[in-house]
Amino acid sequence: MIKQIKRLFGAQDMTEGSPLVSLVKFSVPLLIGNMAQQLYSTVDSIIVGRYVGDTALAAVGAVMPIINLLLVFFMAIATGAGILVSQTFGARNWKLLDKTIGNALLLVFLSSVAIMAVALSLARPILTVLDTPPEIFNMSLDYLRIVFIGILGFGFYNIISGILRGLGDSITPLIFLLITTVMNTVLDLLFVAGLDMGVAGAALATIISQFISAILCMIHLLRMKDVVTVNMQTIRPDFPLIKRLLRVGMPAGITQAIFSLAMVVVQALTNSMGYQVITTTTAVMRVDSFAMMPNFTFGMAITTYVGQNIGARRMDRVDQGSKVAIKLALFVSATLTALLLLFGSNLIHLFTETPEIITLGERAIRILAAGYLAMTVTQIYGGIMRGAGDTMPTMWISMFTTVTVRVPLAYGLAYLTRSALWPNGAPDALFFSLLSAWSMNAVLTFLWYRRGKWRQKKIMDIGHEHESVPASAPDKAGTHA
Repeated sequence: MIKQIKRLFGAQDMTEGSPLVSLVKFSVPLLIGNMAQQLYSTVDSIIVGRYVGDTALAAVGAVMPIINLLLVFFMAIATGAGILVSQTFGARNWKLLDKTIGNALLLVFLSSVAIMAVALSLARPILTVLDTPPEIFNMSLDYLRIVFIGILGFGFYNIISGILRGLGDSITPLIFLLITTVMNTVLDLLFVAGLDMGVAGAALATIISQFISAILCMIHLLRMKDVVTVNMQTIRPDFPLIKRLLRVGMPAGITQAIFSLAMVVVQALTNSMGYQVITTTTAVMRVDSFAMMPNFTFGMAITTYVGQNIGARRMDRVDQGSKVAIKLALFVSATLTALLLLFGSNLIHLFTETPEIITLGERAIRILAAGYLAMTVTQIYGGIMRGAGDTMPTMWISMFTTVTVRVPLAYGLAYLTRSALWPNGAPDALFFSLLSAWSMNAVLTFLWYRRGKWRQKKIMDIGHEHESVPASAPDKAGTHA
């Protein structure tokens, strides 16, 4: 019984057995977790929109690109750690595994402190530069400041979740996320609906829930002594290893930074169209995030799968798993997209009762629908290359599609669609430009994957220690000097 529990809530070896079974076993809890995480933020928006109003929902939506931009360093650390963890685990190099995890935790702590200091001092100037509408300015400022006061919890939850996924454990982060999602909903209702704290209450509920999830994840990681050792020695800075972490992870961080920066630039255009358009885009992004979930879920799953099998030198399994992943992801994504097209207006109605916003939201979903399938291609083939450590191509592709396609096209279409009703451009400009960027990204990512250069990528000498250890029962006892 104890062994069965450890298998469920411990590291999962993906270098043996059926690739389909490995990917499904890893992906299902991850997909449920992503749904819970989206529900986490969606509940925030529904409660804010329903109990405070459209302007409050717009205030939350207006700051999201800013928050995402300032969190990109976490993305870099989490990506680098996840790749190295999966490869060192696949190679059974326990010493390097411990050091990788310890240094990733150290980097998260230091970056959290730095980001919090920068964000708190620049919050008001940034909102001013982005021409945030006066009716939502103060609410946006309150939300932004409170979220960044609690950034440490966000950072640690995400990095430890990434580490656990690199070890093949997608169950534990799911359990903790479900707990904190329920907690966040209860606190939202208490602070926003009960105590009438407005958007500040929603932000406070979020950071409290994130801290709880981070603490639970840390306790679990510290208890995984059969696989991981976290102590003062492993947390001690190892600068060559930190350099490797950042070298592998920074392309993903830079990609996210560029994407977030572009979103900030486009947010300025959105702001100029008025708070109703901001409210619409906020609701739409909350709704279509559910259609995006299979993309990111299977992208993360194939990254871990590829990383472990490359670490174990099983390229045959990499090819098998890649074919399974793209078929599985496309099927699930297409199903969710169809449901979204059928029930999109009903979902938008959860956030607001304003007819104009519901109509705009339904149109936006119809425009973006094909883009969800394009994102499936991007995430799966990009995830395969990331698992191999080849993270630069996806960075350059995202830079190109975001900087040279999305932003200019959004502003260009806005200029061409100006009218008496929409003096600063029609909202369709925002969504057609996004669809174009997603489609171009998918084409370029697939073409680069087909070139096959990721197969020869060598990011570090991970070594192969204790290869006689059974794959089904990793045991690091006695491997430390």
